[in-house]
Amino acid sequence: MAVIFGGFYRVGDRVQLGEIRGDVIDIGILRTTLMQIGDWVNADQYNGRIVRVANSFVFKEPVFNYSSDFPFLWDEIMVPIKYGSDHHLARQMIERVAEEVVGEYAQGAQHAWGPMTKKYLIEPASVQPTVTMSVNSNWIEFTLRYVTDYKLRRSTKDSLFRRILEELDRNADHVGIAAATLNIEKHAPIKVRLTRTQAKAQ
Repeated sequence: MAVIFGGFYRVGDRVQLGEIRGDVIDIGILRTTLMQIGDWVNADQYNGRIVRVANSFVFKEPVFNYSSDFPFLWDEIMVPIKYGSDHHLARQMIERVAEEVVGEYAQGAQHAWGPMTKKYLIEPASVQPTVTMSVNSNWIEFTLRYVTDYKLRRSTKDSLFRRILEELDRNADHVGIAAATLNIEKHAPIKVRLTRTQAKAQ
């Protein structure tokens, strides 16, 4: 009963109880039933296994709720760009794709975040897609941070990468995607000259 009236989660919520993640499909007096996600399946996909967890578990481990008050998640993707590329154009392409693919989520998240700041007294957060740039010894690295529906994280990431690659193909003369490379340098042959004493010893 403590789970039901304590507001930990409701049927339909996506939660993580200890190491177990899944969607709540039933809340009983003694146990909660989850349709499990993850484990041997990548990302947030169902693996087909139903898990029953004792309700007393919520008093032993943290309860992570993905969907209760704010049904969105922040996620990020990284796009490596070759040195020598037009980095201004690269940023513009990524921002354009982000607005096209996740702009609608940002609008919904903005409406949902308002009540969160009043209910929990947390600071306002940016839910608009944001592109930042950093550099390392291999490439120029663009990171796109965005919000998405908590059940569509994998498909959203797929759509973003697909559209970004399409834009890169169209602008291949100006922007190129980077990959880790290994440079092998050819050295001059080493000549060893033996003295007469060393030659006799051999």
